[in-house]
Amino acid sequence: MESFFFNITDRSYKITPYQGYNRVDISNGIVFLDIKQKAKLHIKNLDRMIMITVTKKGELIINEHISKKEFISKNSNMKIYCSSRQDFSIDAKGDIFILFIADFFLKRYLCINPNEPINFLYQKTQDELSLESVDAQPIDALSLYIINKITKLNNNMNSIRCEHNVIEFMIHRLSLLDIIDPTICQEELEIAKKAKGYLLKSFTNPPTISTLSHLCATNESKLKKVFKKVYKTTIYSYTQKLRLEEANLLLKEQVLTIGQIAKEVGYKHQGHFSKLFFKSYGIYPKDLLKTL
Repeated sequence: MESFFFNITDRSYKITPYQGYNRVDISNGIVFLDIKQKAKLHIKNLDRMIMITVTKKGELIINEHISKKEFISKNSNMKIYCSSRQDFSIDAKGDIFILFIADFFLKRYLCINPNEPINFLYQKTQDELSLESVDAQPIDALSLYIINKITKLNNNMNSIRCEHNVIEFMIHRLSLLDIIDPTICQEELEIAKKAKGYLLKSFTNPPTISTLSHLCATNESKLKKVFKKVYKTTIYSYTQKLRLEEANLLLKEQVLTIGQIAKEVGYKHQGHFSKLFFKSYGIYPKDLLKTL
């Protein structure tokens, strides 16, 4: 059985057209499918990989034949799957991007912290699993912006340009994962999750630390300590992250102005919002809008 990816000695950038989609081999260990209308294909290999699906418009149905499971994605949805062996069919209708990344590519970027997203996903691929969905998120403006860069052809150095853009996409997409340390005790996990729940509901006008600690039935010092232990960030930084992620989604809709979006997510001054957005994503909101 041949590998889904290139032979280890072949690193050429290659576009292969099929009925309804293009398969693009960027380099050894990275492949993407660019689907624009309808496409059906069957994947049966023994590769250890992650698969990121981005259903911009339409519907994506994956029928996994080993575990007899069906996975469905519809408009404006991104999912991450892990697999150590494949026997599944893909039925796609619409504008869909699917990125396949081999475990040996992930292995290049493993770090000391086992709870980093790369480490977490790599380890999942080392388990014996046919296809497992590990995360789902709505599509945001920055994801669309980077995918446009990945799928856009240039006059030269396509392989290195595309691989660079894929890594940029991975950094952004994987940063949305919450990896919880399994050694954290249940009490701490419940406090942190409860606090996160309140922040998710009211991040544009979040409660004070005093109010939040009361809602979580703990004291301020313990709440701050536990939250940082579980989510590896402060309550303030997490709130800012939620605001900017919401702004990212609103930018994709292209309905509100940048000033309106800033106010919608809790910022009084558009300039301050734009600076924070650039600091987090490396691009200003106005420049991101130009690409959509």
